[in-house]
Amino acid sequence: MKQSFARRDFLKTAGAVVALATFSPHLFAADDKPATARFKKGIMWGTVGGKGSISDKMKAIKAAGFDGTEMMGRMDQTEVLKARDESGLELPSVCCSNHWKLTLSNPDPKVRAEGLEDLKQTLRDAKAYGAGSVLLVPGVVNEQVTYDDCWKRSIEQIRLAIPLAEELGVKISVENVWNNFITVETEAVRYLDEINSPWVGWHFDCGNVIRYGDPIAWIKALGKRINRVHIKEYSRDKAMRAGDVWKGFNAALHEGANNWPGINKAFTEVGYSGYLITEQGGGETPEGLRDLCQRLEKIIAG
Repeated sequence: MKQSFARRDFLKTAGAVVALATFSPHLFAADDKPATARFKKGIMWGTVGGKGSISDKMKAIKAAGFDGTEMMGRMDQTEVLKARDESGLELPSVCCSNHWKLTLSNPDPKVRAEGLEDLKQTLRDAKAYGAGSVLLVPGVVNEQVTYDDCWKRSIEQIRLAIPLAEELGVKISVENVWNNFITVETEAVRYLDEINSPWVGWHFDCGNVIRYGDPIAWIKALGKRINRVHIKEYSRDKAMRAGDVWKGFNAALHEGANNWPGINKAFTEVGYSGYLITEQGGGETPEGLRDLCQRLEKIIAG
């Protein structure tokens, strides 16, 4: 009898647990998704070397263990789509091809108009590839362009592209780069606040920010506005020893200043999931691609 009652009580309890889990699955879900579920592994197309066609390179990227690659704008759409389908890669992002040359901050309105059209074409490319985001360098501050000029002109041009972005369902993602513009996270937030559109967010580059500040602070400040991420290393020691700030990028992942466990944790805290896209040298050979992927996997593992 005791065994019978115990079994009956167990079945009642088990039934209650199943019912509760059915109606309240969040009570039984893990607080955090596994790292492998939160993040996908990507690589920037411009860093992939070696010989062969677009299809050959995409197959090599896939064989190395990557889930996707960030394309460049204004490539042959038919060839890119064929290679995507043959390789099984995803194309999560497209980088504007002329944003350094045809800057949205240029003093010449004709150049700005050409830059705007380049951005629009990149949005169309992204739509064709199934990418949800385009990477945009918004402008450059130099002897001809003041900080305020860059701010006002770039925002004006980006706003002109927002209707197309919304129509296509593709977000514009501003990247922090070495363009003498937006070097602190509070300015990045203010910039997006002024644009004030859900179709404009941030493409955060972990390596580019090391020269100016703390990647973790940027991640926490930008939060849900981060659409895509570039994983890139930077070594202050290498830059200092060489007397050249650009030499700081001559560091392999995990061999520079980035606090990758802290960065991983910060992404988790702000709820970022999706692609981490390497922008590193070393992808000229299958072995190099695999090494990059393995280093990225280590970052994802925390």
